[in-house]
Amino acid sequence: MRSIEKRRKDFDARGVKLVAISVDPPKISRELCRRYGYTYTFLSDPNAEVIRRYDLFHPKAGRRGTDIARPAEFLLDSDGVIRWRNLTPATIVRAWPETILKAIDDLRLAPSPRRVLILRLLA
Repeated sequence: MRSIEKRRKDFDARGVKLVAISVDPPKISRELCRRYGYTYTFLSDPNAEVIRRYDLFHPKAGRRGTDIARPAEFLLDSDGVIRWRNLTPATIVRAWPETILKAIDDLRLAPSPRRVLILRLLA
């Protein structure tokens, strides 16, 4: 996530809004953003509704039996259509910013202020 933050301007230049979604309550996400200097949007999904919709829910697979989300990144267009995704089997493997930016460029989408990259579905 830090590598994504470092490349924030590259995502902004492509009209991509970065969003992270977590089962953590907002207070924990705010603390994470404060501690690491994340400036993009963090959303709380405490009931894992969005995470379940994307079929990424892993009940009791986290530390101490907590519910977590399978790591994933999605690029949604302004109509909410998934244009690119990265799904990984391991909780520590993520797409590098360069990989995501290349995927955006390969799609040859014109910059759009409404395009959203659901950057991370977090544990």
